[in-house]
Amino acid sequence: MRIIVTGGAGFIGSNLILHIHELHEEMEVLNIDKLTYASDVGYLEPLKHSRRYHFKKMDLVERSAVRKIVQNFRPHGVFHLAAESHVDNSIKGPEPFVQSNVIGTFNLLEECRQLWFDEREPFGEHRFLHVSTDEVYGTLGETGSFKETTAYAPNSPYSATKAGSDMLVRSYHHTYGMNTVITNCSNNYGRHQHDEKLIPTVIRKALAHEPIPVYGKGENVRDWLHVEDHCRALVAVFNKGRAGEPYNIGGDNEWQNLELVQQICDILNREKGDGPDGDYKNLISFVTDRPGHDYRYSVDASKLKTELGWSPTQNFDALLTQTVNWYMEKYKA
Repeated sequence: MRIIVTGGAGFIGSNLILHIHELHEEMEVLNIDKLTYASDVGYLEPLKHSRRYHFKKMDLVERSAVRKIVQNFRPHGVFHLAAESHVDNSIKGPEPFVQSNVIGTFNLLEECRQLWFDEREPFGEHRFLHVSTDEVYGTLGETGSFKETTAYAPNSPYSATKAGSDMLVRSYHHTYGMNTVITNCSNNYGRHQHDEKLIPTVIRKALAHEPIPVYGKGENVRDWLHVEDHCRALVAVFNKGRAGEPYNIGGDNEWQNLELVQQICDILNREKGDGPDGDYKNLISFVTDRPGHDYRYSVDASKLKTELGWSPTQNFDALLTQTVNWYMEKYKA
């Protein structure tokens, strides 16, 4: 089975490709990535001699390039992860998010449609999995969780472009009969995440004995899922999800941002032990809140659990400790 993974040199994409290569021998993967500042194809160096892994540097905004690669590789399936994803950057400059997240998704959808529905040469079974975010739903108060039936209410340019791409994918199923599925996932943690994201930032700043920035009072709540659990969910949805359906993916693991930062500091105190005055928490510094900062995200993943038998790993402290140690090694190099 020939599979395209877009954004495969990014955080989730690189973990997904390694997961597929190790556990799903039936899949031959073509990694498409334009190699932005947030990409690192080096994470996939162990696969460089594999006959089941290929890499192509390409921007999905370039329609002719997308057409060429789709027609030449002739994928049976797509895991579409490529996206601009940093909310702060979308606030500073939204245009790259529109181009990558909306136009790039359209180009890929349309070229896959041309391949899979070519009347001259029927293709057969196919699937397009679009990987999205829980941020498309907007924000929650103290209670409740996002369900797949929750109305979209994106509050940042990033989440608005992801909502737009979700709707495009949905329309290609309902209009053309394309075999699509959409996943909306909560915050991920684990190896390979870019330095600008919250958990790597906390670790990097702490190890350098620099102030650890926390927006506002640190009261915003996020649900955290280990990236390997996300990869398992994506493969499950790709293989067994119902065509045209959305699936929420969450970790049942909510923490205030300040609580999470404090946990990371406690792990560093335990694993390294040279924080200022004996405690890395002394480096926490509250900074001006992000404009339009959503208060709380909570994901109800019961549909995924019931239909596909997936469930998240529940040992958060052990997995967070593993993650902290990975970044300690990275920043020591």
